[in-house]
Amino acid sequence: MRILAVGAHPDDLEILCAGTLAKYRARGDSVIMCHASNGDKGHFVIMPDELTQIRAQEACDAAEVIGAECVALHFLDAEMYDTPDARTRFIELMRVARPDVVITHHPDDYHTDHKMTSMLTLDATFSATVPHIFTEHEFLPKLPIVYFMDTLAGLHFQPEEYVDISEQLAQKKEMLAKHSSQLHWLWEHDRYDALDALETHAKFRGYQCGVKYAEGFTRYRVWGRNQPGSFLP
Repeated sequence: MRILAVGAHPDDLEILCAGTLAKYRARGDSVIMCHASNGDKGHFVIMPDELTQIRAQEACDAAEVIGAECVALHFLDAEMYDTPDARTRFIELMRVARPDVVITHHPDDYHTDHKMTSMLTLDATFSATVPHIFTEHEFLPKLPIVYFMDTLAGLHFQPEEYVDISEQLAQKKEMLAKHSSQLHWLWEHDRYDALDALETHAKFRGYQCGVKYAEGFTRYRVWGRNQPGSFLP
């Protein structure tokens, strides 16, 4: 299958679903990791222009760990809005990636960029199939399956499906460790040890489903998407 994961910032996918992406890759699926925002404001010292370049490289280095493709939509950090341009960028992402499965933020996550990314991604999965919404690339022939990944610290989120990532935890941690600029920011801004939180959260989800480490998801179940079976690895 073709898997498209869309996070708001570089490092969101690594925190919330990288184990599952690694498991997709291990079985031979194609994985595209997209960050919508450049994350250019996420540092106390490094200025936005320089940080944009640093975080882009960190995202590529993280994707390379599992052999995934890394793409960006180049929104400015904390400046994502529902505009015609934004919708076009997300529709084009869908039409270029041509995914069977899309993974993105839960609509009730903590950050405005996360919520906007979730909404624009979800809307684009439908709009990209409409022939008379014209963009550079051809419309999609079918609606992709959509999964919402976990929230930060699991707040307001109860998984419906779990993926056992016990064998992928080391890769997940390696991927997040590539985001060294963000690890410093999260500690300085929030006193949040992202690597420790990653393992703790995966262990907690693992307890819920009877494995050592897991990631949790809910599926977008509406008419046209409610196909039988699971599309997680």
